[in-house]
Amino acid sequence: EVFSMLSVHHVHKSFGIDKILDDITLSVNPGERWGLIGPNGCGKSTLLRILSGEETADQGSFEFSPPALRLCYLSQGLKFQPDDTLGSFLTRMEGDVPALETQLGQLAERLAVVPEDRALLQLYDRTLEELLRASANAGQSQPALAALGLDELPLTLPVSALSGGQKTRLALAGVLLSNPQLLMLDEPTNHLDLEMLAWLEEWISHYRGGVVVVSHDRAFLDQVATGIFELDAVTHHLKPYAGNYSAYLEQKAAERDRQWQEYTDQQSEIARLRESAAHVRGLAKFRKGGKADSGDKFAKGFFANRGLGTVRRAKNIEARIDKLLTTDRVNKPGRSWQMKIEFSKGMQSARHVLAIEDADIGYPGNLLLKDLNLHIQYGDRVALIGPNGSGKTSLLRAITGQLQPLRGEIRLGSNVKLGYMAQEQEELPPHQNALEIMDGLTGWNQTEIRSFLSKFLLKGDDVFIPAGKLSYGERSRLSLACLVAQGYNFLLLDEPLNHLDIPSRARFEEALANFDGTILTVAHDRYFIENYASKLWDLIPPVIREINLEIAR
Repeated sequence: EVFSMLSVHHVHKSFGIDKILDDITLSVNPGERWGLIGPNGCGKSTLLRILSGEETADQGSFEFSPPALRLCYLSQGLKFQPDDTLGSFLTRMEGDVPALETQLGQLAERLAVVPEDRALLQLYDRTLEELLRASANAGQSQPALAALGLDELPLTLPVSALSGGQKTRLALAGVLLSNPQLLMLDEPTNHLDLEMLAWLEEWISHYRGGVVVVSHDRAFLDQVATGIFELDAVTHHLKPYAGNYSAYLEQKAAERDRQWQEYTDQQSEIARLRESAAHVRGLAKFRKGGKADSGDKFAKGFFANRGLGTVRRAKNIEARIDKLLTTDRVNKPGRSWQMKIEFSKGMQSARHVLAIEDADIGYPGNLLLKDLNLHIQYGDRVALIGPNGSGKTSLLRAITGQLQPLRGEIRLGSNVKLGYMAQEQEELPPHQNALEIMDGLTGWNQTEIRSFLSKFLLKGDDVFIPAGKLSYGERSRLSLACLVAQGYNFLLLDEPLNHLDIPSRARFEEALANFDGTILTVAHDRYFIENYASKLWDLIPPVIREINLEIAR
Protein backbone atom coordinates (compact mmCIF):
# COMPACT_ATOMS: atom_id res chain seq x y z
CA GLU A 1 0.00 0.00 0.00
CA VAL A 2 1.34 3.41 -1.04
CA PHE A 3 1.52 5.96 1.77
CA SER A 4 2.25 9.67 1.66
CA MET A 5 5.67 10.57 3.02
CA LEU A 6 4.56 14.21 3.02
CA SER A 7 1.01 15.53 3.33
CA VAL A 8 0.35 19.28 3.15
CA HIS A 9 -3.08 20.62 4.12
CA HIS A 10 -4.40 24.10 3.21
CA VAL A 11 -1.19 26.05 3.83
CA HIS A 12 -1.40 29.85 3.58
CA LYS A 13 1.44 32.37 3.73
CA SER A 14 1.59 36.17 3.33
CA PHE A 15 4.30 38.76 3.83
CA GLY A 16 2.49 41.87 5.00
CA ILE A 17 -0.33 42.50 2.54
CA ASP A 18 1.33 40.39 -0.18
CA LYS A 19 -0.19 36.93 -0.46
CA ILE A 20 2.39 34.30 -1.40
CA LEU A 21 0.75 30.90 -0.84
CA ASP A 22 -3.01 30.33 -0.84
CA ASP A 23 -4.61 27.05 0.23
CA ILE A 24 -1.67 24.83 -0.77
CA THR A 25 -2.51 21.12 -0.52
CA LEU A 26 -0.27 18.36 -1.87
CA SER A 27 1.16 14.94 -1.11
CA VAL A 28 4.41 13.19 -1.99
CA ASN A 29 4.71 9.39 -2.07
CA PRO A 30 7.82 7.17 -2.15
CA GLY A 31 9.35 7.07 -5.61
CA GLU A 32 7.60 10.24 -6.78
CA ARG A 33 9.79 13.03 -8.16
CA TRP A 34 7.93 16.33 -8.34
CA GLY A 35 9.27 19.36 -10.18
CA LEU A 36 8.05 22.59 -8.54
CA ILE A 37 7.85 25.38 -11.12
CA GLY A 38 6.59 28.95 -11.32
CA PRO A 39 7.94 32.46 -11.93
CA ASN A 40 10.63 33.93 -9.68
CA GLY A 41 9.11 35.33 -6.51
CA CYS A 42 5.90 33.29 -6.62
CA GLY A 43 6.69 31.40 -3.39
CA LYS A 44 8.48 28.18 -4.41
CA SER A 45 11.42 28.66 -2.04
CA THR A 46 9.07 29.91 0.68
CA LEU A 47 7.07 26.67 0.45
CA LEU A 48 10.23 24.55 0.79
CA ARG A 49 11.42 26.63 3.75
CA ILE A 50 8.06 26.10 5.48
CA LEU A 51 8.21 22.34 4.90
CA SER A 52 11.81 22.20 6.17
CA GLY A 53 10.89 24.14 9.33
CA GLU A 54 12.89 27.28 8.46
CA GLU A 55 9.68 29.34 8.21
CA THR A 56 6.17 29.01 9.61
CA ALA A 57 2.90 29.08 7.72
CA ASP A 58 0.14 31.56 8.62
CA GLN A 59 -2.47 28.79 8.37
CA GLY A 60 -2.61 25.11 7.52
CA SER A 61 -0.50 22.13 8.48
CA PHE A 62 1.75 19.42 7.12
CA GLU A 63 2.93 16.06 8.40
CA PHE A 64 5.56 13.45 7.61
CA SER A 65 5.16 9.70 7.65
CA PRO A 66 6.90 8.36 9.64
CA PRO A 67 7.04 11.43 11.94
CA ALA A 68 10.83 11.03 12.32
CA LEU A 69 11.31 10.85 8.55
CA ARG A 70 14.81 11.93 7.44
CA LEU A 71 14.40 15.08 5.38
CA CYS A 72 17.22 16.75 3.47
CA TYR A 73 16.65 20.32 2.27
CA LEU A 74 19.20 21.79 -0.13
CA SER A 75 18.55 25.52 -0.25
CA GLN A 76 19.16 27.76 -3.23
CA GLY A 77 21.83 29.73 -1.38
CA LEU A 78 23.83 26.61 -0.36
CA LYS A 79 24.16 27.50 3.32
CA PHE A 80 27.49 26.59 4.86
CA GLN A 81 28.99 27.62 8.20
CA PRO A 82 31.39 30.60 7.86
CA ASP A 83 34.39 28.54 9.01
CA ASP A 84 33.45 25.31 7.21
CA THR A 85 36.13 23.22 5.56
CA LEU A 86 35.37 20.27 3.31
CA GLY A 87 36.13 17.94 6.22
CA SER A 88 34.02 19.72 8.86
CA PHE A 89 31.02 19.97 6.52
CA LEU A 90 31.20 16.29 5.58
CA THR A 91 31.54 15.23 9.24
CA ARG A 92 28.44 17.22 10.11
CA MET A 93 26.46 15.69 7.23
CA GLU A 94 27.50 12.06 7.80
CA GLY A 95 27.14 12.38 11.58
CA ASP A 96 29.74 12.71 14.33
CA VAL A 97 29.79 9.19 15.86
CA PRO A 98 31.72 10.04 19.08
CA ALA A 99 29.52 13.10 19.78
CA LEU A 100 26.33 11.11 19.16
CA GLU A 101 27.55 8.28 21.42
CA THR A 102 28.18 10.78 24.22
CA GLN A 103 24.78 12.39 23.72
CA LEU A 104 23.04 9.01 23.72
CA GLY A 105 24.76 8.03 27.01
CA GLN A 106 23.63 11.28 28.66
CA LEU A 107 20.05 10.70 27.50
CA ALA A 108 20.13 7.13 28.85
CA GLU A 109 21.18 8.43 32.27
CA ARG A 110 18.32 10.94 32.30
CA LEU A 111 15.82 8.27 31.21
CA ALA A 112 16.91 6.06 34.10
CA VAL A 113 15.72 8.81 36.42
CA VAL A 114 12.47 9.71 34.57
CA PRO A 115 11.57 6.71 32.38
CA GLU A 116 8.00 7.99 31.82
CA ASP A 117 9.17 11.21 30.05
CA ARG A 118 7.79 10.71 26.52
CA ALA A 119 9.61 13.71 25.03
CA LEU A 120 12.91 12.46 26.40
CA LEU A 121 12.19 8.97 25.09
CA GLN A 122 11.48 10.35 21.59
CA LEU A 123 14.73 12.33 21.69
CA TYR A 124 16.60 9.17 22.72
CA ASP A 125 15.04 7.26 19.78
CA ARG A 126 15.98 10.01 17.29
CA THR A 127 19.53 10.20 18.61
CA LEU A 128 19.88 6.41 18.40
CA GLU A 129 18.65 6.50 14.81
CA GLU A 130 21.16 9.27 14.00
CA LEU A 131 23.95 7.23 15.59
CA LEU A 132 23.03 4.13 13.56
CA ARG A 133 22.94 6.21 10.38
CA ALA A 134 26.28 7.88 11.18
CA SER A 135 27.86 4.48 11.91
CA ALA A 136 26.62 3.16 8.58
CA ASN A 137 28.05 6.26 6.86
CA ALA A 138 31.51 5.81 8.37
CA GLY A 139 34.09 5.89 5.59
CA GLN A 140 31.62 7.09 2.95
CA SER A 141 32.96 10.65 2.65
CA GLN A 142 35.65 9.83 0.10
CA PRO A 143 33.36 7.78 -2.18
CA ALA A 144 30.82 10.63 -2.07
CA LEU A 145 33.52 13.17 -2.96
CA ALA A 146 34.81 10.90 -5.73
CA ALA A 147 31.34 10.53 -7.22
CA LEU A 148 31.14 14.31 -7.49
CA GLY A 149 34.69 14.96 -8.66
CA LEU A 150 35.93 16.56 -5.43
CA ASP A 151 38.17 13.77 -4.11
CA GLU A 152 41.41 15.51 -5.13
CA LEU A 153 40.69 18.55 -2.95
CA PRO A 154 42.21 18.59 0.58
CA LEU A 155 39.72 18.17 3.41
CA THR A 156 41.28 21.20 5.11
CA LEU A 157 40.31 23.48 2.18
CA PRO A 158 37.87 26.24 3.29
CA VAL A 159 34.49 25.97 1.58
CA SER A 160 34.72 29.70 0.84
CA ALA A 161 37.59 28.95 -1.57
CA LEU A 162 35.41 26.73 -3.79
CA SER A 163 33.82 27.82 -7.07
CA GLY A 164 30.04 27.98 -7.42
CA GLY A 165 29.96 24.59 -9.14
CA GLN A 166 32.22 23.01 -6.53
CA LYS A 167 30.01 24.32 -3.72
CA THR A 168 26.95 22.80 -5.40
CA ARG A 169 28.73 19.45 -5.75
CA LEU A 170 29.87 19.56 -2.12
CA ALA A 171 26.29 20.21 -1.03
CA LEU A 172 25.19 17.21 -3.10
CA ALA A 173 27.89 15.10 -1.43
CA GLY A 174 26.28 16.15 1.86
CA VAL A 175 22.93 14.95 0.51
CA LEU A 176 24.43 11.53 -0.25
CA LEU A 177 25.90 11.25 3.25
CA SER A 178 22.71 12.33 5.03
CA ASN A 179 20.92 9.33 3.48
CA PRO A 180 17.53 11.08 3.38
CA GLN A 181 14.11 9.54 2.83
CA LEU A 182 12.67 12.77 1.41
CA LEU A 183 14.63 15.24 -0.70
CA MET A 184 13.76 18.91 -1.20
CA LEU A 185 16.15 20.61 -3.62
CA ASP A 186 16.03 24.30 -4.57
CA GLU A 187 17.65 24.82 -7.98
CA PRO A 188 20.32 22.10 -7.56
CA THR A 189 21.48 22.36 -11.21
CA ASN A 190 22.82 25.92 -10.91
CA HIS A 191 26.54 26.02 -11.73
CA LEU A 192 26.73 22.31 -12.57
CA ASP A 193 28.54 21.33 -15.76
CA LEU A 194 27.04 18.86 -18.23
CA GLU A 195 28.89 15.87 -16.75
CA MET A 196 27.60 16.62 -13.25
CA LEU A 197 24.09 17.30 -14.59
CA ALA A 198 24.09 13.83 -16.16
CA TRP A 199 25.28 12.32 -12.85
CA LEU A 200 22.57 14.14 -10.86
CA GLU A 201 19.85 13.10 -13.30
CA GLU A 202 20.95 9.47 -13.10
CA TRP A 203 21.13 9.51 -9.29
CA ILE A 204 17.74 11.16 -8.76
CA SER A 205 16.09 8.91 -11.37
CA HIS A 206 17.11 5.85 -9.30
CA TYR A 207 16.42 7.41 -5.90
CA ARG A 208 13.73 5.45 -4.04
CA GLY A 209 12.52 8.18 -1.71
CA GLY A 210 10.32 11.16 -2.48
CA VAL A 211 11.65 14.26 -4.22
CA VAL A 212 10.44 17.84 -4.57
CA VAL A 213 12.83 19.87 -6.73
CA VAL A 214 12.62 23.52 -7.74
CA SER A 215 14.30 23.84 -11.12
CA HIS A 216 14.20 26.03 -14.21
CA ASP A 217 16.25 23.54 -16.23
CA ARG A 218 13.73 22.16 -18.72
CA ALA A 219 15.90 19.26 -19.92
CA PHE A 220 16.58 18.25 -16.30
CA LEU A 221 12.85 18.22 -15.48
CA ASP A 222 12.20 16.16 -18.59
CA GLN A 223 14.71 13.56 -17.40
CA VAL A 224 13.80 13.25 -13.70
CA ALA A 225 10.26 14.47 -12.99
CA THR A 226 7.34 12.07 -12.64
CA GLY A 227 5.02 15.00 -11.94
CA ILE A 228 4.97 18.81 -12.00
CA PHE A 229 3.62 21.11 -9.29
CA GLU A 230 2.78 24.48 -10.87
CA LEU A 231 2.62 27.43 -8.45
CA ASP A 232 0.56 30.21 -10.04
CA ALA A 233 1.91 33.71 -9.38
CA VAL A 234 -1.55 35.31 -9.80
CA THR A 235 -3.84 32.97 -7.84
CA HIS A 236 -1.06 31.68 -5.51
CA HIS A 237 -2.60 28.21 -5.87
CA LEU A 238 -0.72 25.00 -6.63
CA LYS A 239 -1.85 22.51 -9.27
CA PRO A 240 -0.36 19.05 -9.96
CA TYR A 241 0.26 17.64 -13.43
CA ALA A 242 1.26 14.05 -14.20
CA GLY A 243 4.44 13.36 -16.14
CA ASN A 244 7.60 15.30 -16.94
CA TYR A 245 7.99 18.89 -18.14
CA SER A 246 7.13 18.12 -21.78
CA ALA A 247 3.96 16.35 -20.63
CA TYR A 248 3.13 19.40 -18.50
CA LEU A 249 3.50 21.69 -21.53
CA GLU A 250 1.13 19.48 -23.54
CA GLN A 251 -1.46 19.54 -20.74
CA LYS A 252 -1.14 23.32 -20.34
CA ALA A 253 -1.62 23.80 -24.10
CA ALA A 254 -4.72 21.59 -24.01
CA GLU A 255 -6.06 23.54 -21.00
CA ARG A 256 -5.52 26.83 -22.80
CA ASP A 257 -7.24 25.54 -25.95
CA ARG A 258 -10.22 24.38 -23.88
CA GLN A 259 -10.40 27.72 -22.07
CA TRP A 260 -10.26 29.65 -25.35
CA GLN A 261 -13.07 27.49 -26.77
CA GLU A 262 -15.20 27.91 -23.63
CA TYR A 263 -14.51 31.67 -23.58
CA THR A 264 -15.37 32.02 -27.28
CA ASP A 265 -18.56 29.97 -26.89
CA GLN A 266 -19.61 32.03 -23.88
CA GLN A 267 -18.97 35.34 -25.66
CA SER A 268 -21.10 34.12 -28.58
CA GLU A 269 -23.88 33.09 -26.17
CA ILE A 270 -23.76 36.48 -24.40
CA ALA A 271 -23.95 38.31 -27.75
CA ARG A 272 -26.92 36.15 -28.81
CA LEU A 273 -28.74 36.74 -25.50
CA ARG A 274 -28.14 40.49 -25.65
CA GLU A 275 -29.54 40.62 -29.16
CA SER A 276 -32.55 38.57 -28.01
CA ALA A 277 -33.12 40.80 -24.96
CA ALA A 278 -32.98 43.94 -27.12
CA HIS A 279 -35.45 42.40 -29.55
CA VAL A 280 -37.88 41.40 -26.78
CA ARG A 281 -37.71 44.84 -25.17
CA GLY A 282 -38.39 46.34 -28.57
CA LEU A 283 -41.56 44.24 -28.81
CA ALA A 284 -42.65 45.41 -25.36
CA LYS A 285 -42.26 49.06 -26.35
CA PHE A 286 -44.19 48.45 -29.58
CA ARG A 287 -47.08 46.81 -27.72
CA LYS A 288 -47.18 49.57 -25.15
CA GLY A 289 -47.39 52.44 -27.64
CA GLY A 290 -48.67 50.76 -30.81
CA LYS A 291 -52.10 50.11 -32.43
CA ALA A 292 -53.35 48.08 -29.49
CA ASP A 293 -54.08 51.40 -27.66
CA SER A 294 -56.77 52.40 -30.22
CA GLY A 295 -59.90 51.83 -28.02
CA ASP A 296 -60.92 48.24 -27.55
CA LYS A 297 -60.75 47.52 -23.77
CA PHE A 298 -60.26 43.80 -24.31
CA ALA A 299 -57.45 44.43 -26.78
CA LYS A 300 -55.85 46.95 -24.43
CA GLY A 301 -55.92 44.46 -21.55
CA PHE A 302 -54.69 41.62 -23.71
CA PHE A 303 -51.75 43.52 -25.13
CA ALA A 304 -50.95 45.06 -21.74
CA ASN A 305 -50.65 41.58 -20.23
CA ARG A 306 -48.62 40.44 -23.22
CA GLY A 307 -46.39 43.49 -22.77
CA LEU A 308 -45.77 42.65 -19.11
CA GLY A 309 -44.90 39.11 -20.06
CA THR A 310 -42.50 40.38 -22.72
CA VAL A 311 -40.74 42.62 -20.18
CA ARG A 312 -40.42 39.64 -17.81
CA ARG A 313 -38.88 37.62 -20.66
CA ALA A 314 -36.37 40.40 -21.32
CA LYS A 315 -35.47 40.56 -17.63
CA ASN A 316 -35.02 36.80 -17.49
CA ILE A 317 -32.67 36.93 -20.48
CA GLU A 318 -30.71 39.79 -18.89
CA ALA A 319 -30.48 37.78 -15.64
CA ARG A 320 -28.95 34.90 -17.62
CA ILE A 321 -26.45 37.34 -19.17
CA ASP A 322 -25.58 38.69 -15.73
CA LYS A 323 -24.98 35.16 -14.43
CA LEU A 324 -22.70 34.40 -17.39
CA LEU A 325 -20.74 37.55 -16.64
CA THR A 326 -20.39 36.81 -12.89
CA THR A 327 -20.84 33.40 -11.28
CA ASP A 328 -20.53 31.37 -14.52
CA ARG A 329 -17.92 33.62 -16.10
CA VAL A 330 -15.18 32.03 -18.19
CA ASN A 331 -12.12 34.26 -18.04
CA LYS A 332 -10.23 35.12 -21.18
CA PRO A 333 -6.92 33.20 -21.19
CA GLY A 334 -4.33 35.74 -20.13
CA ARG A 335 -0.61 36.13 -20.73
CA SER A 336 1.52 35.66 -17.67
CA TRP A 337 3.68 38.67 -16.79
CA GLN A 338 7.06 37.84 -18.26
CA MET A 339 10.33 39.67 -18.48
CA LYS A 340 10.56 41.84 -21.61
CA ILE A 341 14.03 42.15 -23.10
CA GLU A 342 14.82 44.04 -26.27
CA PHE A 343 18.50 44.63 -27.02
CA SER A 344 18.93 47.99 -28.71
CA LYS A 345 20.84 48.19 -31.96
CA GLY A 346 24.40 49.20 -31.13
CA MET A 347 27.17 50.29 -33.45
CA GLN A 348 28.15 47.42 -35.74
CA SER A 349 31.62 46.06 -35.07
CA ALA A 350 34.23 44.86 -37.53
CA ARG A 351 33.85 41.41 -39.06
CA HIS A 352 36.63 40.03 -36.82
CA VAL A 353 35.33 40.45 -33.26
CA LEU A 354 37.78 38.39 -31.19
CA ALA A 355 41.14 36.75 -31.89
CA ILE A 356 42.88 34.50 -29.34
CA GLU A 357 46.31 33.44 -30.64
CA ASP A 358 48.79 31.02 -29.05
CA ALA A 359 47.40 31.90 -25.62
CA ASP A 360 47.89 30.23 -22.26
CA ILE A 361 45.37 31.20 -19.57
CA GLY A 362 45.74 30.72 -15.85
CA TYR A 363 47.66 31.93 -12.83
CA PRO A 364 51.32 31.63 -11.82
CA GLY A 365 51.81 27.98 -10.97
CA ASN A 366 48.30 27.03 -12.17
CA LEU A 367 47.98 26.69 -15.96
CA LEU A 368 44.30 26.21 -16.90
CA LEU A 369 44.17 26.57 -20.69
CA LYS A 370 46.97 26.01 -23.17
CA ASP A 371 47.76 26.83 -26.82
CA LEU A 372 44.43 28.52 -27.54
CA ASN A 373 43.83 29.63 -31.12
CA LEU A 374 40.21 30.74 -31.38
CA HIS A 375 38.35 33.33 -33.42
CA ILE A 376 34.89 34.82 -33.30
CA GLN A 377 33.26 36.58 -36.25
CA TYR A 378 30.53 39.18 -36.19
CA GLY A 379 27.13 37.58 -35.50
CA ASP A 380 28.51 34.34 -34.02
CA ARG A 381 26.64 32.76 -31.10
CA VAL A 382 29.24 30.74 -29.22
CA ALA A 383 28.44 28.46 -26.26
CA LEU A 384 31.37 27.58 -24.01
CA ILE A 385 30.99 24.32 -22.07
CA GLY A 386 33.35 22.35 -19.86
CA PRO A 387 33.83 20.92 -16.37
CA ASN A 388 33.45 23.11 -13.28
CA GLY A 389 36.73 24.77 -12.32
CA SER A 390 38.37 24.08 -15.69
CA GLY A 391 38.91 27.75 -16.62
CA LYS A 392 35.77 28.97 -18.41
CA THR A 393 35.31 32.02 -16.18
CA SER A 394 39.07 32.70 -16.30
CA LEU A 395 38.90 32.78 -20.11
CA LEU A 396 36.07 35.34 -20.01
CA ARG A 397 38.04 37.45 -17.54
CA ALA A 398 41.06 37.30 -19.85
CA ILE A 399 38.91 38.52 -22.76
CA THR A 400 37.66 41.45 -20.67
CA GLY A 401 41.24 42.34 -19.64
CA GLN A 402 40.71 41.52 -15.96
CA LEU A 403 43.23 38.66 -16.28
CA GLN A 404 46.36 38.86 -18.42
CA PRO A 405 47.22 35.74 -20.46
CA LEU A 406 50.33 33.89 -19.34
CA ARG A 407 51.38 33.70 -22.98
CA GLY A 408 50.05 34.77 -26.35
CA GLU A 409 47.62 37.49 -27.35
CA ILE A 410 43.91 38.31 -27.04
CA ARG A 411 42.59 41.06 -29.36
CA LEU A 412 39.21 42.67 -29.89
CA GLY A 413 38.24 43.96 -33.33
CA SER A 414 37.57 47.61 -34.15
CA ASN A 415 34.33 49.18 -32.90
CA VAL A 416 33.75 46.25 -30.53
CA LYS A 417 31.82 47.39 -27.45
CA LEU A 418 32.15 44.61 -24.88
CA GLY A 419 29.55 43.89 -22.18
CA TYR A 420 30.22 41.31 -19.45
CA MET A 421 27.75 39.59 -17.12
CA ALA A 422 29.54 37.79 -14.29
CA GLN A 423 28.34 34.44 -12.91
CA GLU A 424 27.34 35.76 -9.49
CA GLN A 425 26.60 39.33 -10.65
CA GLU A 426 29.62 40.57 -8.70
CA GLU A 427 29.85 43.48 -11.14
CA LEU A 428 26.83 45.02 -9.37
CA PRO A 429 27.78 47.49 -6.60
CA PRO A 430 26.25 45.70 -3.55
CA HIS A 431 25.40 48.89 -1.64
CA GLN A 432 23.69 50.69 -4.54
CA ASN A 433 20.08 50.09 -5.47
CA ALA A 434 18.76 49.55 -9.01
CA LEU A 435 17.85 53.22 -9.47
CA GLU A 436 21.33 54.38 -8.47
CA ILE A 437 23.08 51.77 -10.64
CA MET A 438 21.02 52.60 -13.73
CA ASP A 439 21.41 56.35 -13.15
CA GLY A 440 25.19 55.93 -13.13
CA LEU A 441 25.08 53.93 -16.37
CA THR A 442 22.53 55.90 -18.38
CA GLY A 443 21.85 59.36 -16.94
CA TRP A 444 18.12 58.84 -17.58
CA ASN A 445 15.56 60.49 -15.31
CA GLN A 446 13.84 58.44 -12.60
CA THR A 447 10.63 57.94 -14.59
CA GLU A 448 12.57 56.54 -17.56
CA ILE A 449 14.63 54.27 -15.30
CA ARG A 450 11.58 52.91 -13.44
CA SER A 451 9.77 52.25 -16.72
CA PHE A 452 12.84 50.45 -18.09
CA LEU A 453 13.37 48.36 -14.95
CA SER A 454 9.72 47.29 -14.95
CA LYS A 455 10.46 45.34 -18.16
CA PHE A 456 12.79 43.23 -16.03
CA LEU A 457 10.15 42.77 -13.30
CA LEU A 458 11.88 45.22 -10.95
CA LYS A 459 8.97 47.39 -9.84
CA GLY A 460 7.65 49.34 -6.86
CA ASP A 461 9.93 49.34 -3.83
CA ASP A 462 12.22 46.70 -5.43
CA VAL A 463 14.18 49.51 -7.09
CA PHE A 464 15.22 50.89 -3.66
CA ILE A 465 16.68 47.61 -2.34
CA PRO A 466 20.52 47.46 -2.37
CA ALA A 467 21.75 45.04 -5.02
CA GLY A 468 23.49 42.91 -2.38
CA LYS A 469 20.14 42.24 -0.70
CA LEU A 470 18.17 41.34 -3.82
CA SER A 471 17.22 37.72 -4.47
CA TYR A 472 19.33 35.69 -6.89
CA GLY A 473 16.73 36.00 -9.64
CA GLU A 474 16.38 39.77 -9.09
CA ARG A 475 20.14 40.24 -9.33
CA SER A 476 20.23 38.29 -12.60
CA ARG A 477 17.47 40.48 -14.04
CA LEU A 478 19.21 43.67 -12.90
CA SER A 479 22.47 42.54 -14.54
CA LEU A 480 20.61 41.88 -17.77
CA ALA A 481 18.99 45.32 -17.54
CA CYS A 482 22.44 46.91 -17.22
CA LEU A 483 23.67 45.08 -20.33
CA VAL A 484 20.63 45.99 -22.39
CA ALA A 485 20.75 49.67 -21.39
CA GLN A 486 24.33 50.21 -22.59
CA GLY A 487 24.02 49.14 -26.22
CA TYR A 488 26.85 46.59 -26.38
CA ASN A 489 27.59 44.73 -29.62
CA PHE A 490 29.65 41.87 -28.08
CA LEU A 491 28.24 40.10 -25.01
CA LEU A 492 30.21 37.87 -22.66
CA LEU A 493 27.74 36.01 -20.46
CA ASP A 494 28.84 33.69 -17.64
CA GLU A 495 25.92 31.30 -17.01
CA PRO A 496 23.28 34.02 -17.56
CA LEU A 497 20.33 31.67 -17.05
CA ASN A 498 21.16 30.81 -13.45
CA HIS A 499 18.25 31.89 -11.22
CA LEU A 500 16.02 32.88 -14.16
CA ASP A 501 12.61 31.20 -14.22
CA ILE A 502 11.40 29.27 -17.26
CA PRO A 503 9.35 32.11 -18.86
CA SER A 504 12.28 34.50 -18.39
CA ARG A 505 14.67 31.98 -19.96
CA ALA A 506 12.39 31.71 -22.98
CA ARG A 507 12.21 35.51 -23.33
CA PHE A 508 15.98 35.81 -22.89
CA GLU A 509 16.55 33.23 -25.64
CA GLU A 510 14.16 35.14 -27.89
CA ALA A 511 15.98 38.42 -27.19
CA LEU A 512 19.37 36.87 -27.97
CA ALA A 513 18.00 35.46 -31.22
CA ASN A 514 17.04 39.01 -32.24
CA PHE A 515 20.25 40.61 -30.90
CA ASP A 516 22.18 42.39 -33.65
CA GLY A 517 25.64 41.53 -32.41
CA THR A 518 27.97 38.77 -31.22
CA ILE A 519 27.71 36.55 -28.15
CA LEU A 520 29.99 34.24 -26.17
CA THR A 521 28.31 32.58 -23.21
CA VAL A 522 29.16 29.92 -20.66
CA ALA A 523 26.05 27.74 -20.57
CA HIS A 524 24.92 24.35 -19.34
CA ASP A 525 21.20 24.64 -20.18
CA ARG A 526 20.79 22.15 -22.99
CA TYR A 527 17.58 23.72 -24.35
CA PHE A 528 19.39 27.05 -24.48
CA ILE A 529 22.45 25.66 -26.29
CA GLU A 530 20.30 23.79 -28.82
CA ASN A 531 18.14 26.80 -29.66
CA TYR A 532 20.69 29.60 -29.60
CA ALA A 533 24.27 28.50 -30.33
CA SER A 534 25.88 28.48 -33.78
CA LYS A 535 29.29 27.36 -32.42
CA LEU A 536 30.35 25.25 -29.48
CA TRP A 537 33.64 25.69 -27.64
CA ASP A 538 34.13 22.40 -25.80
CA LEU A 539 36.72 22.82 -23.03
CA ILE A 540 38.55 19.57 -22.37
CA PRO A 541 41.35 20.76 -20.06
CA PRO A 542 43.68 22.23 -20.99
CA VAL A 543 42.48 22.74 -24.58
CA ILE A 544 39.30 24.02 -26.25
CA ARG A 545 37.84 22.26 -29.25
CA GLU A 546 35.61 24.29 -31.60
CA ILE A 547 32.51 22.71 -33.17
CA ASN A 548 30.37 24.46 -35.79
CA LEU A 549 26.87 23.47 -34.69
CA GLU A 550 25.18 24.79 -37.82
CA ILE A 551 27.23 22.33 -39.90
CA ALA A 552 26.76 19.57 -37.28
CA ARG A 553 22.99 20.02 -37.41
